[in-house]
Amino acid sequence: MGCIGCTVSSNGSPKGCQNNGGCSTGGCNRLNTYDWLSALEVEDVEPFDIVEVSFKNGARKNFYRNQQHTRTVTGDMVVVETGNGLDVGRITLSGELVRLQMRKKKLEEDEVLHSVIRLANERDLERLAEARELEMPTMVRARVIARTLGLDMKIGDVEYQGDRRKATFYYTADGRVDFRELIRHYAKEFRVKIEMRQIGARQESARIGGLGSCGRELCCSTWLTDFKSVTTAAARYQNLAINQSKLSGMCGRLKCCLNYELDTYLDALDRFPKNADKLQTEAGTAVLVKTDIFKGLMYYGYEHDNGRGKLFPIEVGRAQQIREMNRKGEKPSDLVSLQSIAEDGTQEVEMDYEDVTGAVELPEEERRRKRRKKRRKGDTRRKGPDKPPSNQPRGKAEEQKDANKGAGQDKKGRGGRSRRRGNKRKGGNNSQNNQNKNK
Repeated sequence: MGCIGCTVSSNGSPKGCQNNGGCSTGGCNRLNTYDWLSALEVEDVEPFDIVEVSFKNGARKNFYRNQQHTRTVTGDMVVVETGNGLDVGRITLSGELVRLQMRKKKLEEDEVLHSVIRLANERDLERLAEARELEMPTMVRARVIARTLGLDMKIGDVEYQGDRRKATFYYTADGRVDFRELIRHYAKEFRVKIEMRQIGARQESARIGGLGSCGRELCCSTWLTDFKSVTTAAARYQNLAINQSKLSGMCGRLKCCLNYELDTYLDALDRFPKNADKLQTEAGTAVLVKTDIFKGLMYYGYEHDNGRGKLFPIEVGRAQQIREMNRKGEKPSDLVSLQSIAEDGTQEVEMDYEDVTGAVELPEEERRRKRRKKRRKGDTRRKGPDKPPSNQPRGKAEEQKDANKGAGQDKKGRGGRSRRRGNKRKGGNNSQNNQNKNK
């Protein structure tokens, strides 16, 4: 999204600020203001001596006193004084519009202490460009140092002063952070005066910028300055599904745009009857399933259908009449005759998915049936495919064969044992005979 002046010329290049498409990153459209009084070229009899100055393309704004000898107007790059040196910014508002802005931010004229010194020259702009080039490497190095010290914080942005004598580190943290040791490391590493400023998640997104789910730049980085609390009740009043991933913005909090149309929905809901969740009819109890605020319809379904049956759209006025009848102890016959009818005489049709069971036949998936092999307890050998399972009846020939095989094994085993015993005895007799011969 770009500003109004970023129209496209005949050769395809953008007009206006000539940012060449940089507006999508918040380059020229971050909290910008339009001084329409200065565009009228109307001289003020009693000019207001306070101007609004923007720093870092609108990331930060402040008010300064503008003396007549400076001869600065809206749009000029000026050098202003701060408590710790000089800074360079652009005048965005002047005149009576500044008075309105100060009234909006509840700032008194006596609270404005610093003033504009002069117009910025080429050397001032060069030093400002050098300071902006140092911000990204400084932020990367600052994150490394904070991670090394084991601090539970995140450095979101770094802003150098125009004279490069001071650097402001914007960070986010869930709780209180003891960064006294961190400041000493930063001062030793960057050789500037360090200022730590804690901001929230919404303020961090406003400084970084980005694109929302709507395809436009974030509201907080373009025009939104006051952040109001957003609750899930705003989504419930607008009949939105409570889905955390869809209701959350780039900052991880609930979207600020949930509050934009909330007042309209609340005014529309005042026309709907209260305590009309259940309606008593002779056919049964009807339960409110959903509400269409735009059409003014309330969809009811019978309780015995568990909300899965047919829904009957009832207008707000008729639902109120049924509610009054139930208070008097009266019940209508059913909801079929009371449901809403469209202007062309056709019945209001509830859109739903069509049941295609039996209409579309899918081929059965060919699966190979795996044979389940059962094993006996304590038997770790795999049974061959030709051997019948143990639970099937066996023939007499097979049983006799197994019996002979077992007997042979037993006989063979016994013979082997007896043979070994004989050898032992024989070896023992030979040793005794040898002893007798030696004697």
